[in-house]
Amino acid sequence: MNVLLYAATVLIWGTTWIAISMQTGTVPVLVSVFYRFAIAAAVMLLALRLSGRLQKLSGPTHGFCLLQGACVFGFNFVCFYTANAYINSGLESVIFSLAILFNAINGVIFFGQRITLRLLLANLLGLAGIISLFWHDITDEQVSSGTLLGIGLSLLGTYGFSLGNMISVRFQRQQQNLLTTNAWAMGYGALIMLSLALLTGATFAVEQTPAYLGSLLYLALIGSIVGFATYFSLVGRIGAGPAAYTTVMFPLIALGMSTLFEGYRWSGAAVFGLGLILIGNLVMFYRPAARASATA
Repeated sequence: MNVLLYAATVLIWGTTWIAISMQTGTVPVLVSVFYRFAIAAAVMLLALRLSGRLQKLSGPTHGFCLLQGACVFGFNFVCFYTANAYINSGLESVIFSLAILFNAINGVIFFGQRITLRLLLANLLGLAGIISLFWHDITDEQVSSGTLLGIGLSLLGTYGFSLGNMISVRFQRQQQNLLTTNAWAMGYGALIMLSLALLTGATFAVEQTPAYLGSLLYLALIGSIVGFATYFSLVGRIGAGPAAYTTVMFPLIALGMSTLFEGYRWSGAAVFGLGLILIGNLVMFYRPAARASATA
C-alpha cells in the first residue's frame, strides 16, 4: 500500500507544476487559488456528507484546520503561483524538494523525532541528484531581483507546506478522520483567499480558455482532493520525513513530460542526477528480508 500511495503522489503532484503554470495569467493569483480550493472543498464536503462519512470536529480541531488551510491550501500556493512569473516551474519543483529537509527539521522541533541515518542518507542523495539534474538550468539562470524573489517565494511556500505536514501528523496521532480534516482545511483556505481577494479588489472573472479551465479542474479534483489524500495518508503511515521524499521525484515527472512534448534533451549531469535519485529511493524504501530464525 505504501508503494501505491507513494507512486500516486509522485505521479499526481509531478504533473501539477505544469498545470500551475497554466493558471498564471489574467486571473489574479488569489482568485485562482480560491477557485481551486473552493471547488475541492465543496466536492469533498458534499461527498462526505452524502456518504455519511463527514465527522464532527471539536472547536480546537477546527482551529487547527484553519491553520492548516492557511499553510497548505492558501498562502503557500499564493507563493508558488506568484513565483511562477519569475522562475520556471522546473526550478520551483527543485526548490519544493527541500520539503524533505524542512519536514525533518520541523519533526525534531515539534515532535522530538529522531533523524535516522537512512533518512539522512536518502535525503542527501536526493538533493545531490536534484542539483545535478538541474545544474544547467540553475547555472544558466540570470541572477536578478525577480529571480531572487521567485526563489524566496518558493522557499516560503515550501516551508508553509512543511508546517501543514506537522498539523497533519498531529491530526493522525489524534486519530482524526483524514478526509474530514482535509475538506475543512481546504474550505478554510478558500475562505482566506476569498477574503484577501475582496480586500484587495481583485476581479473574479474566469479565463475562458481550455488551458485555464482544464488545469483548474485538474488541480482542484486530482491535484488537491486525490493528491493531498494520498500524500497525507503516506505521512500517517511512514512519517513526514520519508513521505516528503516524494517531492524529490516530482521534477523527474516534469522532465519526462518535457522530453515527450517539449523536446527536452538529457545531459550527462541529468542522467547522473537521475541515478542518484533512484539510489536514494532504494535507500529509503529497501527492507532486507528478515532471516528465518533457526529452529532448535
